[in-house]
Parts: sequence; C-alpha cells; structure tokens
Amino acid sequence: MSAVLTWLYVPGDRPEVVAKALHSGADVVLVDLEDAVAPDRKAYALDATAELLSSGAPGPSPVHVRINALNGPLAEHEVRTLAPLPGLAGLRLPKTDSADQVRAVAAWAAHAPAELPLHPLLESALGIEYAYEIATATRSVRGLALGEADLRADLGIADETGLAWPRGRVVVAARAAGLAPPAQSVFPNVRDLEGLAASCARGRALGFLGRTAIHPRQLPVIERAFLPTEQDMEAAEEIVKAAATDSGALALPDGRFVDAAVVEGARRTLALASRPR
Repeated sequence: MSAVLTWLYVPGDRPEVVAKALHSGADVVLVDLEDAVAPDRKAYALDATAELLSSGAPGPSPVHVRINALNGPLAEHEVRTLAPLPGLAGLRLPKTDSADQVRAVAAWAAHAPAELPLHPLLESALGIEYAYEIATATRSVRGLALGEADLRADLGIADETGLAWPRGRVVVAARAAGLAPPAQSVFPNVRDLEGLAASCARGRALGFLGRTAIHPRQLPVIERAFLPTEQDMEAAEEIVKAAATDSGALALPDGRFVDAAVVEGARRTLALASRPR
C-alpha cells in the first residue's frame, strides 16, 4: 500500500454508514467495534462487519477493524472470526500495553489467508513506555498509532503541553522499528476545519504522517496538510538532482549542506507527492 494519509473511523453497528465511508475517498476505512459501539450492540457489530468482509474487498478503500480491548472478553473471538475473511486488510489493536499482547493477537490471527497487518494503538502511560518493544513485537506490526483521549485521562493532562513527549516517543519508536511514521490522533471538533488544519501542521512538524478522522469532511483538510507543497517538491527535486551527480556529501548552490540522510528524505517527499489517489 502507498503512504496512508487518511484513516476514517466508522461505527461497526452502522452498516449504512460504513457503506458510505467506503466511497468517501479515505485511504483506509477503520470499522470500530470498540468505543463507537454500545455494549448491547457489540455482537451485532461483529456480525455486520463479518458479513461486510466475507466476500472480499467491499469497496475502493481497504478496511481495517478496531477490535475491543485486548485484555477483555471480546477481542480473541473477534480476531478469530474476522482474520480468515478476504475483505479484512488489517487490525487496529486498542489500549496496547505490551509486546506480549501483540504477539497474542498475531497468534489468534494465524489462520488468516495471509499475514495480517497489525497497528497497535498506544493509549496509556505503559503503552508509551514500551512503544519500541510493541513496534518490534512481531513482523506483523506495520505501524503505531496514538490514542490521545485515553492517554490524557491516564496521565491527568489538561492541555497539550503534557503530550509533547508521548508524541515524540511514538514518532521515534516507529522510525527506530523501521515502520512508517505514525498518524496523528483524532481531532474531535468536526466543524473546526481551521483548527484541524493548524493541528495537522503541528503534527507534521513533529514527524507524524496523516491523521485519523471521525467525519468525511475532515479528509480533504488532512490530505492537504500532509501532502508536499510545490515548494517542498521543488526543494526535493533540487536535492535529488544534485545527489545524482555526486556520490558524497555536497553543498547546493544556495549554500545548504546535503548528505545521504537529506537525500533520502527528499526521495520520500517525491514519493509521497506521486502516491496513487
């Protein structure tokens, strides 16, 4: 899969909403069996999701599923039910606190027709503390995500100041594990698109790539915020062109020093700009 910029949450017990989400333009649709579903609707949500995925890819956007808490009574049954289905493209694992939890999910999903990508969601102090161990728990882990609402509650954080270190920790852990940069957590005010754009700009500066959305109207704002600008692309093209004529470190005409790491970053920028839509 090319770089994912937009992940759209939809409740698993609302099949009609899921059907619309599949044609929303989201890079990935996240069917939520956890927070968005009331306790008395959990069984129905699982049945509806299984039906959706039973015949193969249900739409143009790949479908990942957020299962219920890994230490609760539902997660194992959900994974064993969904893993064999041809339309399932990945799992999001909520409240992941240890590498052992990830390995347990991988074992539950061992009967899938192909290795199932896992995306642990770090939502607690313990999850942040063990971010790198979680990221490297199994080769099935393809990315990390940060759940800031639960993390705020766990840490007693009233504003964003206390989230600076957890955010940096997740970005560094993902990179150290050789994974794609993590996506930002949800922006809860679906009407404040200016605030969303400003928040995405801050996340991009921290090393995040893309964002999880809770409404389709947020998708184009997120995509614009994380796609390279024309200025970004011109700078990247200049670096790559200069590197093609020199095998070592070099200085650009404007005096900037460029080494191999900078060149690789420029290539990533150009690849992101040319990603399939």
